[in-house]
Amino acid sequence: MVSDETAYRKYLAGDEAAAQLLVERYGDALTLYINGVLGDIHEAEDLMIEAFAHIFARERPIQDGCFKAYLYKTGRNLALRCKTRRRFFLPLEELPFELPDEALAETGSLQNEQHQQLYSALGKLKKEYRETLFLVYFEELSYRQAAQVLGRTEQQVTNLVYRGKQQLKQLLEQEGYQYEN
Repeated sequence: MVSDETAYRKYLAGDEAAAQLLVERYGDALTLYINGVLGDIHEAEDLMIEAFAHIFARERPIQDGCFKAYLYKTGRNLALRCKTRRRFFLPLEELPFELPDEALAETGSLQNEQHQQLYSALGKLKKEYRETLFLVYFEELSYRQAAQVLGRTEQQVTNLVYRGKQQLKQLLEQEGYQYEN
C-alpha cells in the first residue's frame, strides 16, 4: 500500500491517479467529520473538495505520517471559517458537533444495538470530548495528529481523551450498556 505522503509527492510530480487515491482514501470520512462540525452534509461535501484543492494547489511542507492530520486540520479550519461566515450573515444558533448518524448508518457502521447505544452516548458528550474521541478512535489519528487538527497540545488531547472516555463510560452505564469481555 502506498503511503499518503508518497501518493502526495507522486501527485506533485504529475500523477493524477495519486490524487484520486488520496481522495478515495479520505474523502468520505473527511466529509463526515466536516458535517459533524457544520451540521450540513451538502456544505461538508463542498468543503471536503475545497480542503483537497487547498492541499493540491501547491506543495505543502507535510512531514511523513502527517498527511491525514494536515488534511483534517485544513477541513476543520474551512468548516470553522464557514460557520463564522454563516453566523455573520444568518443569525443561526451555535451548532454542536454531532456524529452524522444517518450517514454512518448508510455506510453500514451501525451494525447492532450496542453501536446505536454508543453513538447515542457520544452525542451527549461535551463537544470537545466528542470531537477528540472521534478523531482518535474513529479516524484513528494519533494524539499528536489530533492535537495538530484541534490546535491543542498533545497533553491536552491526552486529557480530553481520558475525560471523554470517563464521561462516556458513565453515560453508557446509566443507559444499561452491557460490556463485552
